Amino acid sequence: MDGFIILDKPSGVFSKTAAARATKIFGTKKNGHIGTLDPMASGVLPVAIGNATKMIPFIEEFCDRTKEYLFTVQFGFETDTLDITGAETNRTDIIPDESAVRATLHKFIGHIKQIPPVYSAVHISGVRAYELARAGKKPEIPARDVDIYELELVSVDGADWNFRMCCAPGTYVRSVARDIARACGTVATVTMIRRTQSGVFKLKNAVTLDFLENLFNNGGDMGKHLMPVDSGLGDIPVLNLNDKTCRLYKNGGFIDMVVANGTYRVYSGGKFVGIGMVESNVLRPKRTI
Repeated sequence: MDGFIILDKPSGVFSKTAAARATKIFGTKKNGHIGTLDPMASGVLPVAIGNATKMIPFIEEFCDRTKEYLFTVQFGFETDTLDITGAETNRTDIIPDESAVRATLHKFIGHIKQIPPVYSAVHISGVRAYELARAGKKPEIPARDVDIYELELVSVDGADWNFRMCCAPGTYVRSVARDIARACGTVATVTMIRRTQSGVFKLKNAVTLDFLENLFNNGGDMGKHLMPVDSGLGDIPVLNLNDKTCRLYKNGGFIDMVVANGTYRVYSGGKFVGIGMVESNVLRPKRTI
């Protein structure tokens, strides 16, 4: 089978582990996922199965990958990981007013600088930051450019402050929580992260690992939960080929095309053929299905 399965990844499971379990259910080892979630985070994890893995680089380079997160913060203490799984490193009695938190959120909307958490996959001199942290070192991580489109305080429920954020890839929820707290003169820790959107892949279409495993064990139709191989490629323009030119294209041939230079989704007879590149009015195959 080829396509995308949208997992609702459970908290406490690594993204790679969740993707491997889902792929095994579909009877193949070939898989990849778009946008790694922290182990403690849950929610949307798009998993490419079979030939869909060929499309991941094009989704990542050319397509909208807006992420939406719901996350919960508790003020007054901080951990080394900036989330509830870490060891406490700081505690204070300072709890901000709701009005103060709301007033500071605008500072974090737009194109801003952000320092990733020490426990993150950022490379420092060729080594992952979390590997250095686990070895007892304190890596200096430079600030990076990130884009946050929306950030709002949704509700306050006792000690739990519930937020929603829309952002570009590469934005760390844990860093956002840390920076909101610092702007309010205190510290904070993230107690829950749930991704509800990753590009075109949304939570309403997601399934859990337990659901998939039960479906498989009971002989259910696995294929109906697979999204097509060309899912997520909607920002890439389309070229249509007839049967003759399609055969040539799929065999690695070049096709004369009087169209603008660029990357295209290629179809024939309504079926997705792959990704092509047009240069100087010539279509060349990049990835074929």
